[in-house]
Amino acid sequence: MQLFNTQSGQIERFAPRDGKVGLYVCGVTPYDTTHIGHAFTFLTFDILVRLMRTKGWDVTYVQNVTDIDDDILRKAKEVGLTWKELGERETARYLKDMADLNWVAPDHYVLATDHIAEMLEITQKLIDNGHAYESGGSVYFSVASDPAFGKLSHIPRDEMLPIANERGNTPDDPNKRDPLDFVLWQKSAAGEPSWDSPYGPGRPGWHVECSAMASRYLGPSIDIHGGGADLIFPHHECEIAQSENAFGVEPFARCWVHAGMVGYDGEKMSKSLGNLVLISDALKNYSADAVRLYLFSNHYRSSWVFEEVDLDSWARVAEDLIEAVEFPAYGIEDELDVSTLRVRFFNALDDDLNTPIAIAALQEIATAILESPEEDDIRDAQRTLRELSDVLGRALAA
Repeated sequence: MQLFNTQSGQIERFAPRDGKVGLYVCGVTPYDTTHIGHAFTFLTFDILVRLMRTKGWDVTYVQNVTDIDDDILRKAKEVGLTWKELGERETARYLKDMADLNWVAPDHYVLATDHIAEMLEITQKLIDNGHAYESGGSVYFSVASDPAFGKLSHIPRDEMLPIANERGNTPDDPNKRDPLDFVLWQKSAAGEPSWDSPYGPGRPGWHVECSAMASRYLGPSIDIHGGGADLIFPHHECEIAQSENAFGVEPFARCWVHAGMVGYDGEKMSKSLGNLVLISDALKNYSADAVRLYLFSNHYRSSWVFEEVDLDSWARVAEDLIEAVEFPAYGIEDELDVSTLRVRFFNALDDDLNTPIAIAALQEIATAILESPEEDDIRDAQRTLRELSDVLGRALAA
């Protein structure tokens, strides 16, 4: 298998360690779920997990829920719910939507607020080794203490601050030594939820949450870390800095895999912009098969624009695949051989999850079944179509 590693900027051979793979994927912040962009990201890793398990690898898949966050607190006030009620409601919606899309549930689906102790442990280690400092009841990571900061995103240091500011950084915080320093433990404002800590009541910073959960379930060095491309900087960059400096282990992740952004109405689809196409709405008119095929007619690393009219054509493809799987198999003479298409399918997925080519192979198998002479034996071809459909989501399989 080959995967594009964001850190190296190259497609690299990936192999398990002793047959085992630890995968951590940054999950949702549950305040407005679930949109097409979410589905594109998380079903990318669904396909990756299915493919690796097809190879016989022992995969441990961890996904988190960022259930405490500034955006959740803001949204909860807007809708008149507590932060916990909002998070539970939106997380339940997300899980239902993903189940409706026939995902493989993670082995560990974990809440940030269940791992406060691990976050405080990392925070204290960073203070002790000089990479973090306490100020005004909060604790910050000192970016200047880590000369390697930026090795994932490769963004020049003088260009980092504007990007970080767009993505949650507070440069004018008077307790910071450097505007780019990021919070590990945040002093709670009046009326906000808080947890006890050696630094006073507060709540964890966004970045340290994932470092704590990834290391808790997969150890200090993991195999694959994934998420949307919008998390590369600052979130994943900060995760590397925290984890490697807290645990003294490199690399934090052997391979960084990021899904591209989905656009709609001329902008990136996002909760903050309000230009969402919700999965629950799409599934009112289209099957999970059609949605999956449409999503992965795009390569996972590509950025693309959602157009509902495109779903219509992929709905017809989904119907053709199901028709081929269910086509009466009466013939007993020449066996329809689709072995070369099976090889093409797996070669495509092994080549950095090239789903467009893999889907094309499925379509060719379906066409061969539907156009084969009546006397041909198509049963093995149908079994192959079911098998390969399962790797892409199993909703296609009868």
